[in-house]
Amino acid sequence: MVNKIQNITVLGSTGSIGVNTLDVIARHPQRYRAYALSANTKWNALLAQCRVHQPKYAVMLDETAAEQLKSALRTDGLETEVLCGVSALEQVASFPEVDAVMAAIVGAAGMRSSLAAAQAGKRVLLANKETLVMAGHLFMEAVAKNGATLLPIDSEHNAIFQCMPSAFKSGLSSVGVTKILLTASGGPFRRFSMEELAHVTPEQALKHPNWAMGPKITIDSATLMNKGLEVIEAHWLFGATAEQIEVVVHPQSMIHSLVQYNDGSVLAELGNPDMRTPIAHALGWPERIESGVAPLDLFAVARLDFERPDMVRFPCLRLAFEALSRGGTAPALLNAANEVAVAAFLERKIAFMDIPRLLEAVLENLDIREVIRLEDVIEADEGARVAVNAMLAEKAKC
Repeated sequence: MVNKIQNITVLGSTGSIGVNTLDVIARHPQRYRAYALSANTKWNALLAQCRVHQPKYAVMLDETAAEQLKSALRTDGLETEVLCGVSALEQVASFPEVDAVMAAIVGAAGMRSSLAAAQAGKRVLLANKETLVMAGHLFMEAVAKNGATLLPIDSEHNAIFQCMPSAFKSGLSSVGVTKILLTASGGPFRRFSMEELAHVTPEQALKHPNWAMGPKITIDSATLMNKGLEVIEAHWLFGATAEQIEVVVHPQSMIHSLVQYNDGSVLAELGNPDMRTPIAHALGWPERIESGVAPLDLFAVARLDFERPDMVRFPCLRLAFEALSRGGTAPALLNAANEVAVAAFLERKIAFMDIPRLLEAVLENLDIREVIRLEDVIEADEGARVAVNAMLAEKAKC
Protein backbone atom coordinates (compact mmCIF):
# COMPACT_ATOMS: atom_id res chain seq x y z
CA MET A 1 0.00 0.00 0.00
CA VAL A 2 1.33 3.44 -0.94
CA ASN A 3 1.41 5.72 2.10
CA LYS A 4 2.61 8.95 0.55
CA ILE A 5 3.01 10.59 -2.81
CA GLN A 6 6.62 10.36 -3.97
CA ASN A 7 8.35 13.55 -5.10
CA ILE A 8 10.19 13.08 -8.40
CA THR A 9 12.82 15.41 -9.82
CA VAL A 10 13.02 15.12 -13.62
CA LEU A 11 16.34 16.42 -14.91
CA GLY A 12 15.98 17.09 -18.63
CA SER A 13 12.19 17.10 -18.57
CA THR A 14 11.74 18.57 -22.08
CA GLY A 15 13.73 15.78 -23.77
CA SER A 16 12.19 12.51 -24.95
CA ILE A 17 12.93 10.62 -21.70
CA GLY A 18 11.66 13.51 -19.62
CA VAL A 19 8.44 13.81 -21.61
CA ASN A 20 7.81 10.07 -21.29
CA THR A 21 8.56 10.19 -17.57
CA LEU A 22 5.97 12.91 -17.06
CA ASP A 23 3.49 10.83 -19.06
CA VAL A 24 3.95 7.89 -16.68
CA ILE A 25 3.82 10.15 -13.61
CA ALA A 26 0.55 11.68 -14.84
CA ARG A 27 -0.98 8.19 -15.02
CA HIS A 28 -0.39 7.71 -11.29
CA PRO A 29 -1.30 10.97 -9.51
CA GLN A 30 -1.94 9.04 -6.31
CA ARG A 31 1.67 7.78 -6.30
CA TYR A 32 3.91 10.43 -7.85
CA ARG A 33 4.34 14.18 -8.08
CA ALA A 34 6.68 16.06 -10.42
CA TYR A 35 8.54 18.03 -7.74
CA ALA A 36 11.23 19.67 -9.89
CA LEU A 37 11.71 19.94 -13.66
CA SER A 38 14.66 21.21 -15.67
CA ALA A 39 15.63 22.27 -19.17
CA ASN A 40 18.55 23.95 -20.89
CA THR A 41 17.09 26.77 -23.02
CA LYS A 42 13.55 25.62 -23.96
CA TRP A 43 11.66 27.81 -21.51
CA ASN A 44 8.45 27.64 -23.54
CA ALA A 45 8.39 23.85 -23.35
CA LEU A 46 9.18 23.93 -19.63
CA LEU A 47 6.43 26.52 -19.11
CA ALA A 48 3.90 24.18 -20.72
CA GLN A 49 5.03 21.37 -18.40
CA CYS A 50 4.79 23.66 -15.36
CA ARG A 51 1.23 24.55 -16.29
CA VAL A 52 0.26 20.87 -16.32
CA HIS A 53 2.34 19.46 -13.47
CA GLN A 54 2.84 22.55 -11.25
CA PRO A 55 6.21 21.53 -9.81
CA LYS A 56 7.69 23.31 -6.80
CA TYR A 57 10.86 24.09 -8.76
CA ALA A 58 11.84 24.66 -12.38
CA VAL A 59 15.52 24.90 -13.34
CA MET A 60 16.90 26.55 -16.47
CA LEU A 61 20.60 26.38 -17.34
CA ASP A 62 20.37 29.50 -19.51
CA GLU A 63 19.98 32.77 -17.55
CA THR A 64 17.95 34.59 -20.20
CA ALA A 65 15.61 31.61 -20.53
CA ALA A 66 15.26 31.50 -16.74
CA GLU A 67 14.11 35.14 -16.66
CA GLN A 68 11.62 34.53 -19.48
CA LEU A 69 10.22 31.50 -17.68
CA LYS A 70 9.98 33.39 -14.39
CA SER A 71 8.06 36.22 -16.06
CA ALA A 72 5.67 33.83 -17.84
CA LEU A 73 4.97 31.88 -14.63
CA ARG A 74 4.20 35.15 -12.81
CA THR A 75 1.79 36.14 -15.58
CA ASP A 76 0.05 32.77 -15.25
CA GLY A 77 -0.15 33.11 -11.46
CA LEU A 78 1.83 29.89 -10.91
CA GLU A 79 3.94 29.51 -7.77
CA THR A 80 6.72 27.38 -9.28
CA GLU A 81 10.08 28.79 -8.18
CA VAL A 82 12.66 29.24 -10.95
CA LEU A 83 16.29 28.40 -10.28
CA CYS A 84 19.22 28.76 -12.67
CA GLY A 85 22.54 27.08 -13.33
CA VAL A 86 24.39 23.80 -12.84
CA SER A 87 24.43 24.20 -9.05
CA ALA A 88 20.62 24.46 -9.12
CA LEU A 89 20.43 21.09 -10.88
CA GLU A 90 22.49 19.59 -8.07
CA GLN A 91 20.17 21.25 -5.53
CA VAL A 92 16.93 19.81 -6.93
CA ALA A 93 18.61 16.41 -7.28
CA SER A 94 19.47 16.32 -3.58
CA PHE A 95 16.68 18.16 -1.72
CA PRO A 96 15.56 16.11 1.34
CA GLU A 97 11.95 16.11 0.08
CA VAL A 98 12.94 14.38 -3.19
CA ASP A 99 12.36 10.63 -3.27
CA ALA A 100 13.64 9.83 -6.77
CA VAL A 101 15.59 11.56 -9.52
CA MET A 102 15.17 10.87 -13.23
CA ALA A 103 18.64 11.72 -14.57
CA ALA A 104 17.83 12.35 -18.24
CA ILE A 105 20.08 15.25 -19.24
CA VAL A 106 21.92 14.22 -22.42
CA GLY A 107 25.71 14.16 -22.47
CA ALA A 108 28.43 15.21 -20.05
CA ALA A 109 26.23 18.10 -18.89
CA GLY A 110 24.18 15.66 -16.83
CA MET A 111 27.09 14.13 -14.90
CA ARG A 112 27.30 16.45 -11.88
CA SER A 113 23.58 16.39 -11.09
CA SER A 114 23.44 12.59 -11.45
CA LEU A 115 26.36 12.30 -9.07
CA ALA A 116 24.69 14.72 -6.64
CA ALA A 117 21.59 12.49 -6.56
CA ALA A 118 23.73 9.44 -5.76
CA GLN A 119 25.63 11.33 -3.05
CA ALA A 120 22.30 12.33 -1.50
CA GLY A 121 21.25 8.66 -1.33
CA LYS A 122 18.32 9.04 -3.71
CA ARG A 123 16.63 6.48 -5.90
CA VAL A 124 18.44 7.34 -9.13
CA LEU A 125 16.68 6.49 -12.39
CA LEU A 126 19.70 6.75 -14.65
CA ALA A 127 19.08 7.64 -18.29
CA ASN A 128 22.27 9.72 -18.59
CA LYS A 129 24.72 7.02 -19.73
CA GLU A 130 27.61 9.49 -19.87
CA THR A 131 27.73 9.58 -16.07
CA LEU A 132 28.82 5.94 -16.04
CA VAL A 133 30.90 6.19 -19.21
CA MET A 134 32.92 9.12 -17.91
CA ALA A 135 32.98 8.57 -14.16
CA GLY A 136 31.73 5.03 -13.61
CA HIS A 137 34.06 4.24 -10.72
CA LEU A 138 33.23 7.47 -8.88
CA PHE A 139 29.49 7.16 -9.47
CA MET A 140 29.20 3.53 -8.37
CA GLU A 141 31.30 4.36 -5.31
CA ALA A 142 28.88 7.21 -4.44
CA VAL A 143 25.88 4.89 -4.87
CA ALA A 144 27.36 2.29 -2.51
CA LYS A 145 28.70 4.75 0.05
CA ASN A 146 25.47 6.75 0.38
CA GLY A 147 22.92 3.94 0.14
CA ALA A 148 21.42 5.19 -3.11
CA THR A 149 19.25 2.90 -5.24
CA LEU A 150 20.38 2.75 -8.85
CA LEU A 151 17.89 1.72 -11.53
CA PRO A 152 18.88 1.82 -15.22
CA ILE A 153 16.53 3.45 -17.72
CA ASP A 154 18.22 2.59 -21.03
CA SER A 155 15.91 -0.06 -22.45
CA GLU A 156 18.83 -2.48 -22.81
CA HIS A 157 20.19 -2.11 -19.29
CA ASN A 158 16.73 -2.10 -17.79
CA ALA A 159 16.07 -5.38 -19.63
CA ILE A 160 19.30 -6.86 -18.27
CA PHE A 161 18.38 -5.70 -14.77
CA GLN A 162 15.02 -7.47 -15.10
CA CYS A 163 16.72 -10.69 -16.27
CA MET A 164 19.39 -10.68 -13.55
CA PRO A 165 19.06 -12.45 -10.18
CA SER A 166 18.78 -9.98 -7.29
CA ALA A 167 22.19 -11.02 -5.92
CA PHE A 168 24.14 -10.11 -9.08
CA LYS A 169 26.15 -7.49 -7.15
CA SER A 170 28.05 -10.32 -5.46
CA GLY A 171 29.59 -11.11 -8.87
CA LEU A 172 28.22 -12.50 -12.12
CA SER A 173 29.93 -15.87 -11.81
CA SER A 174 28.55 -16.35 -8.30
CA VAL A 175 24.99 -16.17 -9.67
CA GLY A 176 25.69 -18.29 -12.76
CA VAL A 177 25.75 -15.49 -15.33
CA THR A 178 28.24 -16.08 -18.15
CA LYS A 179 27.39 -13.33 -20.62
CA ILE A 180 25.36 -10.17 -21.16
CA LEU A 181 23.88 -9.83 -24.66
CA LEU A 182 23.17 -6.20 -25.57
CA THR A 183 20.79 -5.88 -28.49
CA ALA A 184 21.17 -3.15 -31.13
CA SER A 185 18.75 -2.25 -33.88
CA GLY A 186 21.65 -1.63 -36.25
CA GLY A 187 20.31 1.84 -37.01
CA PRO A 188 19.19 3.16 -40.39
CA PHE A 189 22.42 2.16 -42.20
CA ARG A 190 22.65 -1.50 -41.23
CA ARG A 191 22.83 -2.57 -44.90
CA PHE A 192 24.86 0.40 -46.21
CA SER A 193 28.20 -0.20 -47.92
CA MET A 194 31.32 1.77 -46.97
CA GLU A 195 30.80 3.92 -50.06
CA GLU A 196 27.19 4.66 -49.10
CA LEU A 197 28.19 5.47 -45.51
CA ALA A 198 30.66 8.06 -46.83
CA HIS A 199 27.77 10.08 -48.27
CA VAL A 200 25.25 9.87 -45.42
CA THR A 201 23.44 13.14 -44.63
CA PRO A 202 22.23 14.36 -41.23
CA GLU A 203 18.64 14.00 -42.46
CA GLN A 204 19.18 10.32 -43.23
CA ALA A 205 20.96 9.69 -39.93
CA LEU A 206 18.15 11.31 -37.92
CA LYS A 207 15.57 8.82 -39.22
CA HIS A 208 15.85 5.93 -36.78
CA PRO A 209 13.84 2.89 -37.90
CA ASN A 210 12.41 2.00 -34.46
CA TRP A 211 12.92 4.62 -31.76
CA ALA A 212 11.92 8.29 -31.39
CA MET A 213 14.84 10.01 -29.65
CA GLY A 214 16.74 13.28 -29.49
CA PRO A 215 19.20 14.19 -32.29
CA LYS A 216 22.44 13.33 -30.46
CA ILE A 217 21.42 9.85 -29.37
CA THR A 218 19.86 9.20 -32.79
CA ILE A 219 23.17 9.94 -34.52
CA ASP A 220 24.92 7.74 -31.94
CA SER A 221 22.54 4.93 -32.84
CA ALA A 222 23.37 5.37 -36.51
CA THR A 223 27.15 5.10 -35.85
CA LEU A 224 26.63 2.35 -33.19
CA MET A 225 28.42 4.64 -30.72
CA ASN A 226 25.29 4.52 -28.58
CA LYS A 227 25.78 0.76 -28.29
CA GLY A 228 29.44 1.30 -27.52
CA LEU A 229 28.58 3.66 -24.68
CA GLU A 230 26.07 1.09 -23.44
CA VAL A 231 28.83 -1.55 -23.37
CA ILE A 232 30.83 0.67 -21.01
CA GLU A 233 27.69 1.40 -19.01
CA ALA A 234 26.94 -2.33 -18.65
CA HIS A 235 30.45 -2.90 -17.30
CA TRP A 236 29.79 -0.55 -14.38
CA LEU A 237 26.15 -1.43 -13.76
CA PHE A 238 26.63 -5.19 -13.64
CA GLY A 239 30.32 -5.71 -12.93
CA ALA A 240 30.84 -7.33 -16.33
CA THR A 241 34.17 -7.53 -18.11
CA ALA A 242 34.49 -6.59 -21.78
CA GLU A 243 34.69 -10.32 -22.55
CA GLN A 244 31.35 -10.92 -20.78
CA ILE A 245 29.52 -8.38 -22.96
CA GLU A 246 28.44 -9.14 -26.51
CA VAL A 247 26.50 -6.91 -28.91
CA VAL A 248 23.79 -8.58 -31.02
CA VAL A 249 22.14 -6.71 -33.89
CA HIS A 250 18.38 -7.32 -33.67
CA PRO A 251 16.58 -5.11 -36.24
CA GLN A 252 13.07 -5.49 -34.79
CA SER A 253 14.06 -4.00 -31.38
CA MET A 254 11.54 -6.25 -29.64
CA ILE A 255 14.07 -8.11 -27.52
CA HIS A 256 15.70 -5.37 -25.48
CA SER A 257 18.59 -7.47 -24.16
CA LEU A 258 19.41 -10.93 -22.83
CA VAL A 259 21.35 -12.62 -20.03
CA GLN A 260 23.10 -15.96 -20.57
CA TYR A 261 23.55 -18.46 -17.70
CA ASN A 262 25.97 -21.33 -17.13
CA ASP A 263 23.19 -23.93 -17.37
CA GLY A 264 22.47 -23.01 -20.98
CA SER A 265 19.51 -20.75 -20.20
CA VAL A 266 19.19 -17.37 -21.91
CA LEU A 267 16.65 -14.97 -20.38
CA ALA A 268 15.30 -12.12 -22.49
CA GLU A 269 13.00 -9.15 -21.89
CA LEU A 270 10.66 -8.35 -24.77
CA GLY A 271 8.32 -5.47 -25.42
CA ASN A 272 7.30 -2.80 -27.88
CA PRO A 273 10.02 -0.14 -28.40
CA ASP A 274 8.58 2.46 -26.03
CA MET A 275 10.66 4.08 -23.28
CA ARG A 276 7.68 4.29 -20.95
CA THR A 277 8.15 0.59 -20.16
CA PRO A 278 11.59 0.91 -18.52
CA ILE A 279 10.56 4.23 -16.95
CA ALA A 280 7.48 2.66 -15.34
CA HIS A 281 9.54 -0.35 -14.25
CA ALA A 282 12.08 1.86 -12.48
CA LEU A 283 9.49 4.20 -10.97
CA GLY A 284 7.45 1.35 -9.54
CA TRP A 285 10.25 -1.11 -8.68
CA PRO A 286 9.94 -3.61 -7.08
CA GLU A 287 6.23 -3.29 -7.95
CA ARG A 288 4.85 -3.20 -11.50
CA ILE A 289 2.78 -0.21 -12.57
CA GLU A 290 0.86 0.58 -15.74
CA SER A 291 2.94 2.46 -18.34
CA GLY A 292 0.52 3.19 -21.18
CA VAL A 293 2.43 0.83 -23.49
CA ALA A 294 0.46 -1.77 -25.44
CA PRO A 295 1.53 -5.38 -24.84
CA LEU A 296 3.68 -7.00 -27.50
CA ASP A 297 1.72 -8.84 -30.19
CA LEU A 298 3.96 -11.79 -31.08
CA PHE A 299 1.74 -12.75 -34.01
CA ALA A 300 2.17 -9.29 -35.53
CA VAL A 301 5.94 -9.41 -34.99
CA ALA A 302 6.06 -12.85 -36.64
CA ARG A 303 9.88 -13.11 -36.74
CA LEU A 304 12.98 -12.10 -34.80
CA ASP A 305 16.33 -11.71 -36.59
CA PHE A 306 19.86 -11.57 -35.20
CA GLU A 307 23.28 -10.84 -36.68
CA ARG A 308 26.77 -9.88 -35.58
CA PRO A 309 27.73 -6.19 -35.70
CA ASP A 310 30.20 -5.14 -38.39
CA MET A 311 32.96 -3.25 -36.60
CA VAL A 312 34.66 -2.38 -39.89
CA ARG A 313 31.71 -0.40 -41.22
CA PHE A 314 30.86 0.81 -37.70
CA PRO A 315 34.22 1.41 -36.00
CA CYS A 316 32.73 3.44 -33.13
CA LEU A 317 31.67 0.19 -31.48
CA ARG A 318 35.21 -1.17 -31.72
CA LEU A 319 36.60 2.06 -30.24
CA ALA A 320 34.21 1.80 -27.28
CA PHE A 321 35.41 -1.73 -26.49
CA GLU A 322 39.00 -0.47 -26.76
CA ALA A 323 38.32 2.45 -24.42
CA LEU A 324 36.72 0.10 -21.89
CA SER A 325 39.73 -2.23 -22.01
CA ARG A 326 42.20 0.66 -21.63
CA GLY A 327 40.24 2.10 -18.69
CA GLY A 328 41.09 5.27 -16.79
CA THR A 329 40.12 8.42 -18.65
CA ALA A 330 39.85 6.64 -22.04
CA PRO A 331 36.01 6.40 -21.95
CA ALA A 332 35.76 10.09 -20.95
CA LEU A 333 38.01 11.07 -23.86
CA LEU A 334 35.93 8.96 -26.24
CA ASN A 335 32.64 10.40 -25.01
CA ALA A 336 33.74 14.04 -25.19
CA ALA A 337 35.26 13.60 -28.64
CA ASN A 338 32.04 11.99 -29.81
CA GLU A 339 29.85 14.83 -28.51
CA VAL A 340 31.90 17.40 -30.43
CA ALA A 341 32.09 15.23 -33.56
CA VAL A 342 28.34 14.54 -33.62
CA ALA A 343 27.58 18.25 -33.27
CA ALA A 344 29.96 18.98 -36.15
CA PHE A 345 28.26 16.36 -38.32
CA LEU A 346 24.83 17.82 -37.59
CA GLU A 347 26.19 21.24 -38.58
CA ARG A 348 27.53 19.70 -41.85
CA LYS A 349 31.14 20.49 -40.96
CA ILE A 350 32.27 16.87 -41.32
CA ALA A 351 31.15 13.70 -43.06
CA PHE A 352 29.46 10.80 -41.26
CA MET A 353 32.57 8.59 -41.35
CA ASP A 354 34.72 11.44 -40.01
CA ILE A 355 33.11 10.86 -36.61
CA PRO A 356 35.02 7.61 -35.84
CA ARG A 357 38.20 9.06 -37.42
CA LEU A 358 38.18 11.95 -34.95
CA LEU A 359 37.48 9.62 -32.03
CA GLU A 360 40.33 7.30 -32.96
CA ALA A 361 42.73 10.24 -33.29
CA VAL A 362 41.84 11.41 -29.76
CA LEU A 363 42.39 7.97 -28.25
CA GLU A 364 45.72 7.63 -30.07
CA ASN A 365 47.11 11.08 -29.28
CA LEU A 366 45.87 12.08 -25.81
CA ASP A 367 47.25 10.73 -22.54
CA ILE A 368 45.07 8.24 -20.69
CA ARG A 369 45.26 8.65 -16.92
CA GLU A 370 43.85 6.95 -13.86
CA VAL A 371 40.55 8.34 -12.52
CA ILE A 372 40.98 9.22 -8.86
CA ARG A 373 38.76 12.27 -8.53
CA LEU A 374 36.08 14.02 -10.56
CA GLU A 375 38.58 16.63 -11.71
CA ASP A 376 40.46 13.90 -13.61
CA VAL A 377 37.32 13.21 -15.64
CA ILE A 378 36.58 16.88 -16.22
CA GLU A 379 40.14 17.57 -17.38
CA ALA A 380 39.99 14.62 -19.80
CA ASP A 381 36.62 15.82 -21.11
CA GLU A 382 37.92 19.34 -21.69
CA GLY A 383 41.16 18.09 -23.26
CA ALA A 384 39.31 15.92 -25.77
CA ARG A 385 36.99 18.78 -26.73
CA VAL A 386 39.91 21.11 -27.31
CA ALA A 387 41.68 18.47 -29.40
CA VAL A 388 38.67 17.73 -31.61
CA ASN A 389 37.88 21.42 -32.11
CA ALA A 390 41.51 21.97 -33.14
CA MET A 391 41.21 19.15 -35.69
CA LEU A 392 37.95 20.65 -36.98
CA ALA A 393 39.63 24.06 -37.36
CA GLU A 394 42.46 22.47 -39.37
CA LYS A 395 39.95 20.65 -41.55
CA ALA A 396 38.08 23.89 -42.22
CA LYS A 397 41.27 25.47 -43.56
CA CYS A 398 41.69 22.76 -46.20
